[in-house]
Amino acid sequence: MIHRFAGLAASCLACLAACVFSGCETASQIADRGEPQTPTAPAIRQVAAEGPGPQDAAAGTEFTTTASGLKYRILREGTGAKPTSADTVEVHYKGTLDDGTVFDSSYDRGESISFPLLGVIKGWTEGLQYVREGGMIELEIPGDLGYGPGGSPPKIPANATLHFIVELLEVQ
Repeated sequence: MIHRFAGLAASCLACLAACVFSGCETASQIADRGEPQTPTAPAIRQVAAEGPGPQDAAAGTEFTTTASGLKYRILREGTGAKPTSADTVEVHYKGTLDDGTVFDSSYDRGESISFPLLGVIKGWTEGLQYVREGGMIELEIPGDLGYGPGGSPPKIPANATLHFIVELLEVQ
């Protein structure tokens, strides 16, 4: 089991390096090109494209702002573990721009996804540590914690504020 995770970690680091040095594409961008995606189990869980699950009736409307500038609010309290930056998580999510344009959504693809928290944008690495397994969080990520001045063309412009609804399915 440890060898499998070591291999996964090495693969993730290689992908992250490629992304940093040559630019990233989201899963939606790949799908827009018409190239098939290759999900690998158990990292990706097949689900219906129904959108986010229910929010807690007591979920607040106010965001908490962290020292880094990340804004978040807990939409559903989870009961499981909170991830650390060193963990791999399985999530469902929807990402939008300030104008509401959806740029990526695991719900639309009908499958959750797993990834190491150190392999994503800084706003996700920080934000997912505030929610427990089984919970749902809304993130407002400023450009410097997202894709920065380079953006992620063509869907994410430079320095864009990103909005995410994220359901934390599992801390691995």
